Amino acid sequence: MQYDIIPYSYQSSTFASFLRLFATPLLLHRYRAVKLIERMALSGACKNRGEVRIHESLDELSTDLADYIAELSEASVKERGVFAIALSGGSLVGLMRKLCDAPYNKTVDWAKWYIFWADERVVAKTHADSNYKLAKDGLLSKVPIIPSHVHSINDSMTAEEAADDYEFVIRQLVKTRVVSVSEISDCPKFDLILLGMGPDGHVASLFPNHSVLNERDEWVTFITDSSKPPPERITFTLPVINSASNVAVVVTGDSKAEAVHLAIDDVGPDSLSPPARMVQPMKGKLVWFLDKPAASKLDRSQFSE
Repeated sequence: MQYDIIPYSYQSSTFASFLRLFATPLLLHRYRAVKLIERMALSGACKNRGEVRIHESLDELSTDLADYIAELSEASVKERGVFAIALSGGSLVGLMRKLCDAPYNKTVDWAKWYIFWADERVVAKTHADSNYKLAKDGLLSKVPIIPSHVHSINDSMTAEEAADDYEFVIRQLVKTRVVSVSEISDCPKFDLILLGMGPDGHVASLFPNHSVLNERDEWVTFITDSSKPPPERITFTLPVINSASNVAVVVTGDSKAEAVHLAIDDVGPDSLSPPARMVQPMKGKLVWFLDKPAASKLDRSQFSE
């Protein structure tokens, strides 16, 4: 495995000063992606662990994440005419906040976005635990996304009913090609699935040692015994997550450092394998966005400058 560091500072570059004065907003947000971040290209036994970007600050991470999402949106709209993105809860939406500001709020083609959730708590949409409410308050209400393009769960149903209904909705949108279909798995192929990760290594609502990790037939499933409240949730299954064109896992804080280590490093077959390690896109690209505390237990002997 080889870790590559790009020692470039946007803020201190003379060329960057020129860009800030004369470049278009789109060129600026692309250029800002080349900042002081550490990138790791994994190969060999960990070839599916993807690219890892370790950021000096949360502000830097947020900017890089906004650039990443904006560029994928632009590419998808150019290729397919739409951008199908699935969100998660937790701190993720807060780290997407820069999409609400210039240049992204003007350059992103928001009318082509279709919003889904990789997991959701089975609570009212107005409840503080709702991932929909979190995204609406932090992002969706601040950008011109078409309301009918926002696909949240039916909060009047039981967990099982909501999972079945959400899968039905996605199947209809696969038929109309709003969501692509994987030629390998016959699962929906979202343009981007954004995931957070818990200290136990869970992603979406796929928790360690839970039977849903073995689900291979359903696109959307449910649990009623989440180890983290609230107990009732729906979630994309691993085949759906691993069928996406792009998957990003966004993790911050030292409380998650051990889980990051177990998910990314080549720790051997006898070590615990958290659900996050099972995120291995079949043909898509996986990118980890980390701050330094979250990355603090990665095997730094593999870094080279």
